[in-house]
Amino acid sequence: MTKLSVPEMSCGHCKSSIEEAIAKADADAKVSFDLENRTISVESSLDQEALISAVKEGGYESSPV
Repeated sequence: MTKLSVPEMSCGHCKSSIEEAIAKADADAKVSFDLENRTISVESSLDQEALISAVKEGGYESSPV
């Protein structure tokens, strides 16, 4: 499981953009969101750098927690 901080994530639109971007990179990924703390937890076969790149493709900067 990879946990990432996504400081600019604040709403449902942010959530759907990130979820869609990760799904493009790994259709089997499972993503859980914590909007209050602005973090996501991802179960995926992708490594941390690939997940950070996928989130960036969705329009958001992220970093490991």
